[in-house]
Amino acid sequence: MVPLVAASFLNLEASAYPVLLTKTENEKEEVVRGTIRAKDGAPVPFANIQVIGTIKGAVADIDGAFSLANLQNGTYTIKVSAVGYRSLTREVTIINGQIQELEVIFEEMGVNMPEFTIISAKDRLFSKTPGSVNYIDKRELNFVNPISIAEALRRTPGVNVVEDELTGMRLSMGIRGLDPNMSRSILILEDGVPVALNPYGEPEMYYTPPVDRMEGMEILKGSGQILYGPRTIGGVVNFITANPPESAQGRVNIQGGQGGFFSGLFNYGNTVGNTGYHVSLLRRSAENLGPTTFGLVDLNAKFLFDLGERSELGMKVGFYDESSNATYIGMNQLMFERGENDFDALAPDDLLEVRRLSMSLSHTYRLSDRARLRTIAYGYTTTRNWSRQDFTINATNTAPSNWTGVFWGDLDVPGGAIFMRDGTGNRDRSYEVAGIEPRLELDHDLFGVKNELITGVRFHSERAFVQRVNGTRAGVRSGVLREDEIRTGHAVSAYFQNTTEITSKFDVNVGLRFENYVAERDILRRPFAGVVRDTVLMATNVIQEFIPGAGFNYRPVNHINIFGGVHRGFGPPRLQDAITGEGEALDLDAESSVNIELGVRTQVFPWLFVELAGFRMDFSNQIIPVAQSLGGAGFGVVNAGRTLHEGVEAMVNLEVSRLLNWEKVNLFYDANITYVNSVFGADRIINDVNVKGFRTPYAPEWLINTALTLETEMGFGGRLTLNHVGEQFTDQLNSIDPSFDGRTGLMPSFTTIDATLIYEVKKWNSRFNLTIKNITNERFIASRRPEGIRMGLPRFITAGYEFRF
Repeated sequence: MVPLVAASFLNLEASAYPVLLTKTENEKEEVVRGTIRAKDGAPVPFANIQVIGTIKGAVADIDGAFSLANLQNGTYTIKVSAVGYRSLTREVTIINGQIQELEVIFEEMGVNMPEFTIISAKDRLFSKTPGSVNYIDKRELNFVNPISIAEALRRTPGVNVVEDELTGMRLSMGIRGLDPNMSRSILILEDGVPVALNPYGEPEMYYTPPVDRMEGMEILKGSGQILYGPRTIGGVVNFITANPPESAQGRVNIQGGQGGFFSGLFNYGNTVGNTGYHVSLLRRSAENLGPTTFGLVDLNAKFLFDLGERSELGMKVGFYDESSNATYIGMNQLMFERGENDFDALAPDDLLEVRRLSMSLSHTYRLSDRARLRTIAYGYTTTRNWSRQDFTINATNTAPSNWTGVFWGDLDVPGGAIFMRDGTGNRDRSYEVAGIEPRLELDHDLFGVKNELITGVRFHSERAFVQRVNGTRAGVRSGVLREDEIRTGHAVSAYFQNTTEITSKFDVNVGLRFENYVAERDILRRPFAGVVRDTVLMATNVIQEFIPGAGFNYRPVNHINIFGGVHRGFGPPRLQDAITGEGEALDLDAESSVNIELGVRTQVFPWLFVELAGFRMDFSNQIIPVAQSLGGAGFGVVNAGRTLHEGVEAMVNLEVSRLLNWEKVNLFYDANITYVNSVFGADRIINDVNVKGFRTPYAPEWLINTALTLETEMGFGGRLTLNHVGEQFTDQLNSIDPSFDGRTGLMPSFTTIDATLIYEVKKWNSRFNLTIKNITNERFIASRRPEGIRMGLPRFITAGYEFRF
């Protein structure tokens, strides 16, 4: 399965786009062959082999064997590495094409950072992970050189990322046709720890980990989600940060661009005695990235303590502080058509402040050679205070009584003006989250076959303090307390997943998760019949769910992996939806679906990898808002709406240089293509229209991301990336004609092209880069949410320098 692991990655660090040469390919040119084993004699599959100073390399096969070819006479240093083992170097001398035999004996790392990951630490083939899974590593991130985390995530098939906020500080991501709004249907983790405001009650991503400090990303879309809850509908995304290194090393990375954009990252790590550490400091800012002005500081530190032969303890602490003029207001339709205000700050005094403090502890204890106990404890607080100026838009251009005199658009065109009001809504919120999760990993031989069991339990608590303070003037940060409440949630989860190796080529995964979630809403002050008054309203909602899942992996031959799975999708209702402002528990059911997928990964030819997966997500229930504009009563939410999401994902990696037998240049082409048909699946009447068969909002049928990547031995490299997003509807009625306020109407398809140039100077430990986003300066609508049209990023140029020491 050598080629499988190579092409399953989305990037190239020796394991992603390696130059693989097997005994059946160019046998007469083979000059090095070897075997990689652990100390106990067991083969180490999928290890990376790199010829230092060249672009040549290989990946060991499932038996730990590898070969290298096309090396000229001379002495070479070969570096061999694998996750969980200490890296080794060996020197070989090539003389007149004579084959050199090489045997490498790996020594396991004495200490690993104890953490939860989606992909098994020593199986980057994905052969043990049930369902679709993708991995983006650091080399891929370097080639993307993203401004926002969305640019990296859209390199994954099935992923739709809406860049309605160009900074990437608030991720809006959907998977397989699910609504991307604030990533509510996706479980987002960092190093295995949830990062949403309140993972159960308020899963919105108002805080998104900065992409600058990421070492990799794992994206899981299949039945393996049941290990990670609470949300198992769309997928799991795990952001991976750097661990403490074995020896002293550091990095300085500086990026600058248009509009005063700046990103400066410093990190350093080392291991001293029994303690390892890694510290990262990021400063990011812009004066006008589109309409946005922002500044943030992000400080993180990881510590690793060796507690003896059987255990190690990890600790991670973080501090994040952000200030920006993020806003809700967007352009109306007339403003978009005239194209005069695409990136104007319509409410320049709006202010969003986000501050986050976090800490987690992770511990691994090896009970025996076949049993490990991993425990993770986490806690974080997030403050999200958002001050937004009030505004009005209506079809008759009637100015409000507290109009400031400022307007956007045209007063002479009905519905063409936005009136700025002399008032401010201060939405001040703070969140507290804490939890602990022990997990047992056990290798056993039930029924006389090899099994791997993962089982655990999680105790989780969260609380939100929510206030709405109305200011009587524009831009003020205080005023009259209008709403005040406390939202509390407590959850207990238990799960198991057992992998049975039926044969050496076929294994089956079966799992079950149980969720018990108790939500409480304590309302202290709110409007009643237009009058704001203090009150004592409290209500509780309880949800209990069993979430089963099963999957399989079948490898008929080494170059083909067939996978599939089925699991139940689950998503608890947001707390403010489950309990009304009057304190009534609506007894909303959880969002529920049956998710099925079947796929294949194959590399029949050494230069071509193909992954193809079909999927079906059948929702029996989605929680649908009921608004007057949608034909409802104008308040609340209901259990309603069966939806069906069906489609196909494809990933193709073509190693052009291998096909053409080039020696000093690596040229790769890859394509990630998604087709999804997301529709309302049952009779449902809105404004006298039955929407059965209508497409769900913000679910483009086609997503295409394709790239051509070049590497040379001289250090020059580059990439050209094309991203296409198909047309999409923005409301349940599939309205084509845009509304005057710009909030509904068909969003046309768009295509953007990005280019990156990289020059690596190895003797200086340096790398230079130049990136142009949206080369053609495509003008396109990124979103019509939340209150008007948001434009996509125009042509944007950045340049940067990285120094490693």
